[in-house]
Order: sequence, then structure tokens, then C-alpha cells
Amino acid sequence: MTGPQKDARMGFIIQIAHINMVLYSTCFWIQNGVMPYLSKRLGMDTVMFGYLQTTFAIIQLLGGPLFGRFGDLFGGRAALSLAYLSSGLTYVLMGLSTSVSLLFLSRLPSVFMHGMQAAQMIVTDLSSESERAGALGKLGISYGLGMIVGSSAGGLLISKFGESFAAYIAAVGSLVNTIIVMKYIPEHTKSLTQENKPELTSSRSIFNVNKFFRLLSIPGAAEILAIKTITALPIGVFQSMFSVVAMNYFKLEAEYNGYLMAYVGVLQMIMQGLVVGRLTEKFGEKYLLPWSILVICLVGLATALMSNIFHFCLICIPMSLGISAFYLTTNSILTKIVPPADTGAMLGMNMSVHSLIRSVSPTIGGFLYQLYGYPSFGYLQFVINLLVFFYVFRKIYN
Repeated sequence: MTGPQKDARMGFIIQIAHINMVLYSTCFWIQNGVMPYLSKRLGMDTVMFGYLQTTFAIIQLLGGPLFGRFGDLFGGRAALSLAYLSSGLTYVLMGLSTSVSLLFLSRLPSVFMHGMQAAQMIVTDLSSESERAGALGKLGISYGLGMIVGSSAGGLLISKFGESFAAYIAAVGSLVNTIIVMKYIPEHTKSLTQENKPELTSSRSIFNVNKFFRLLSIPGAAEILAIKTITALPIGVFQSMFSVVAMNYFKLEAEYNGYLMAYVGVLQMIMQGLVVGRLTEKFGEKYLLPWSILVICLVGLATALMSNIFHFCLICIPMSLGISAFYLTTNSILTKIVPPADTGAMLGMNMSVHSLIRSVSPTIGGFLYQLYGYPSFGYLQFVINLLVFFYVFRKIYN
């Protein structure tokens, strides 16, 4: 395959990955809108809802590193297919849930529901290091588009046809995504670039614990993952409980909650696809990192002081900028410090940070909300990220 043909082939695969991401995000946000209203109909309180979110996150935490290793060994097509089939089964079981026990059981197949991670693996395989942050950021546009469609459609489907019907629609979308992957995504995307050849190793085991320890021993890897965990924990607390806040405090119906999430999706598209990439090109990941943490810190204080939904809509603008810049810079840094053959495993560990946060944040959020109300989420975010900012700032500029 000649150079122009190879470039065209790689560009086509990336386009398909973006189509997959739009559909994956659409289905995810449809079911995300189902969850609070279905759990409320089944008689769950905010603490029990937090336990449900924690269960989901722990299951994904266990699957994240294994999924990344699976992608490195068996290729992008297998990874994407596994992610979408896991999603579809999760949504079907959610639609069938008629009790709290069944709703908890529906979370089990989500152990490999890592559609974003799989798409990041493919984009990482097919992009150069200089283009990495921008390429990963463009996935945010596709995810945001799906968030807009899924949130709006989910609210309408729930209002008109009920929670189960909306969950089944998400399952059908996941099946369509799997068919697209099987038809258009090659078995191995690493082999399409000279620098990203398939791993030549005697170890073909997914459960290779030493592999993960070796990745953590790479200079800077463990520190970036630790910074990401500490910084993102307060964000996770707020995000895990926002659907409850919107329903109980802002008194939003399912349809209007969907519109609000669509608005957040638009902001995410703009920030990840248009703003953060340019900032990264101008300042670089290293210097953009502390300032994104400072923005997140100040947003936390503003969140604690907000009193209505209009305030939240204004706060969402800097919130989207700070979170998008932080996640994209850390993701890009992590994929650059590991060998090309191990980018999937590193992305798996990176996604495990998100899962770890989601495993503890709903429980923390549920208790904070009951004891101190939603302003406590913002104050927690402000204090923790202020400390992290000073640490990162001193390390970079000293």
C-alpha cells in the first residue's frame, strides 16, 4: 500500500471510529437518562442510588486494564466489538429490570463497556505524537454530539414511552455499532503505521500483572495517574450526583434534564474539538496542565455559590474548558511516555482512574448531599484542586 493510499485508509478508519463514538455516546446518554428515573420508580433513595453507581464503577474498574491489554493483543476491531456488545447487553438487562436486584444485576456486563477507551486506542495507533492531543480532542466532538442527541432523545423517549423502551433503543443502537465495526474496522490498527507495529512478545496473556507494574514504573506515569485521580475525584462526586440534584433541587423533568445535558454536550464539543487542541499546540501539555487544574478549582467555588439552573448554565462554560483541557493533556502525556505497543494497556489504566473515581464518588456524594447539600460538592472541589494546583505549579516552574 502506497503512502497516499495508506493515509486515505487511516483517515477512513478514523472517520468510522468517530461514527462509532457518536452512536456509542448516544446510546450511553439515553440509558444515563433512564437510570435516575427508573431507580426512583423502583423505590431507591439517594444513598442506594449512590451504591448503584458505585457498583457500576467498580465493575468497570476491574475491566478497564484487562480491556486495554485485550486491545493491544487482539486489535481494534475485537476491542470495539467487545465494548459495544457489552453495552448492548447492559442496556437490555436494564430494560428488563423490574426490581432493585435486577437493576444491580444489569451492571455486570458493563465490565467491558469501554467504547471511549477503544476509540482512543485506535486514534492513538493512527496519529503521530505531535497530533495526539488534537486527535484525541476530536473524539470529544463526536462524543459531545452523541451526548446532545442521546440526552434529548432519552428525555423524550422516557417521557412518552417509559424507561424500559428507552433502554431497548440504546441496546439496538449498540448492536448497529457492532455491525459497523465488523464491516469497516481492520483487525489490527497498530500495523498500519510503521512506528506502531503489533507487539512481538512471548506473553500473550491478558492477565499480565507484571506488564501493568512495568508501565507504572515508567518515569512520570504513576505521578500523572495520581494527579488525575486526586483532581478528578471532586468532579466525579458532583457529576455522579448531578442527576439527583437536577431532579430534586432544580425540579427538572426528564425531558428538560435531557436538554440540559445536551447543552453540556455542545460545550464539550466546542472545548474539546476547537479550543483545547489550539491551546495545546500553543502552550504544550506540560504548561497547560496546572492552569486547567486552577480553572477546575475556581469552578468548584462557583458551583458551591450557585442558586439556580441559570447559574449552572453559566458555570458550565469554564467547567467544560477546565475539565476538557485537563483530561486531554493527561491522556496525551500518558500515551506518549509508553511504547506504542502498550498504549492500549496504558489507556486501560487511565480509564481505571475514572472508574475508581466513579466507584467511590457516588457514595461520598450521597452522604454529602444528605448531610450538607449540593454546595459541599463545590467546596470539596475548590479545596482539593487548589492544593493540587500549587503542587503541579511548583513542580513545573521550579
